[in-house]
Amino acid sequence: MDSKNNAEPTRTRKYVLTRRLDRMFMELTRVYLFVIRFFKEVFFPPYEFKEIIKQCYEVGVRSLPLIALTGFIIGIVFTNQSRPSLSEFGATSWLPALVSIAIVRALAPLVTAIIAAGRVGSSIGAELGSMRVTEQIDAMEVSATNPFKFLVVSRVLATTFMIPTLTMFTMVVALAGAYLNVHQNEQTSFATFVQQVFNAMTFLDIFSAIIKAFIFGFTVGMVGCYKGYFSSKGTEGVGKAANSSVVTAMFLIFIEELLALQIINAIRAL
Repeated sequence: MDSKNNAEPTRTRKYVLTRRLDRMFMELTRVYLFVIRFFKEVFFPPYEFKEIIKQCYEVGVRSLPLIALTGFIIGIVFTNQSRPSLSEFGATSWLPALVSIAIVRALAPLVTAIIAAGRVGSSIGAELGSMRVTEQIDAMEVSATNPFKFLVVSRVLATTFMIPTLTMFTMVVALAGAYLNVHQNEQTSFATFVQQVFNAMTFLDIFSAIIKAFIFGFTVGMVGCYKGYFSSKGTEGVGKAANSSVVTAMFLIFIEELLALQIINAIRAL
């Protein structure tokens, strides 16, 4: 009897583990098919140009005030944080070069993507989730409209193309904030600041930042659309879709940043 009683919890644990593994592999398969379907739909007509432009406006223009304020603050804060360390070695003249490298290589694309994940990713997840719960997506399928192309492809393209644009804007605004701080404390002229900034940067720095921004934008759009498109459980599911879009997108962005850093450092070492 004791052996039978001990065997029951073991079977239960194995069953639970098996079910979890099954759900995990089913989820990975659905993600794979979702991404593959996107690449199939994006190259074939009809093309929803009006919807793409509308989503570019939502992603890009409506995010400008938040991006501008955040980028400006980042430039000032990072300059203030770096000055004491450099002043210990009498190297405050290197401040523009240090700030420009940090902003272009890491801060601008990463911060822009995180803000987009919080603002845009949650919005996409909630919007598509509410459409799924209220059966609007099902109605579009019945009416011979392709909801995937209209809802998913347009939003993913918008985030993929607008986040690199926002990243470049963040770079400019952050460097402007850094210049004001450097000019106030070191009396550095604008021409000297710009010269030191561009002397420190390389083509690889700018190119890699833009490529990372494209990847981050694709990730934010794809995660938000996936979570919203397969939302369920009524209004509770809409909230979970929005929250999960933000958390998952941020997690993937940090993983992609880590992988991109290893690849870029390997290229620099060549």
